[in-house]
Amino acid sequence: MRGRSAVGVAFALLALLTALLTGCQSPSGAAEQNGRLGESGSESASRSEDAGAGEQLVTPPTRPAGYGAVFLGVDECSSFGTTSFTEVSCTGERAAARVVARHDGTTGDGPLCPGTTDFVLHISEQSRSSDEDGDGAIPQGYACMRNLAPPHPGDPGSGGGPRTIVGDCVYSSGDGQVRETACDGTGRHKPQYKVTKAVDKRAKCPLSTALYVQLGGGKPVGCARPV
Repeated sequence: MRGRSAVGVAFALLALLTALLTGCQSPSGAAEQNGRLGESGSESASRSEDAGAGEQLVTPPTRPAGYGAVFLGVDECSSFGTTSFTEVSCTGERAAARVVARHDGTTGDGPLCPGTTDFVLHISEQSRSSDEDGDGAIPQGYACMRNLAPPHPGDPGSGGGPRTIVGDCVYSSGDGQVRETACDGTGRHKPQYKVTKAVDKRAKCPLSTALYVQLGGGKPVGCARPV
C-alpha cells in the first residue's frame, strides 16, 4: 500500500504565538492559555516552553489512499519531519509516531487530547471536488500523536507536549502567564512551580498552593507549589 503524504506548516502556540504538534491542552489544544491573577496573587496560566513541540498543520493528499479509511485514523502511524508528515505502516522503518486520538473539527471546539500526547497534527479539509475520482473528501480535524520511542515531551515533567498536566513544571513568563518547562532543569528556563493536583475548583487545592494553573478538561484547575 502507498503512504499518504501531507504537507505540514509549523504552527505556533495559541496565546503567545498562533497556530503550531501545545496542546490539545485545554479546549484550544496545544495552545498557550492566557492567565489571570489567582486568589493568592500569583499568575495563573499554562503551556509549553517549546513552541515547536505542540502542533503542526497537515494538508491531506489530493487522493486518500493507503492504510485506512480515515487519513491518520486512530492507531495509524506517521513519519516525522519538520515540514511534512506521511502516513506510513506502523511496522515500517519510517514510522515515528502513532495516532492515539482523532477528532473532527478544531481543537477549540473538540475534545482534549490525552494528557500524555506528545504533539498534535491539525488536518486541513479536503472536498470531494478536489479529488480526481470524487471519493476523497476529508473533513477538517486533528490527530493526537504519541512518539513510538522516547523522548516523550508530553510525559509529566518533561517540559513539552500540547497540554499541561499534573507533574508538569512551569515558570513565570510575565503578563499574568506561565509556561511549561522541564522539571529537571534541563530546559531554557528553570522551573519555579510544579503542578501537584488537578481539581474542579480552586477551593479544593491544598493550602500550600502558590499558583493556580489552567489545565482544561473536567478538572481545569491545577494546584501548583514552588520548587
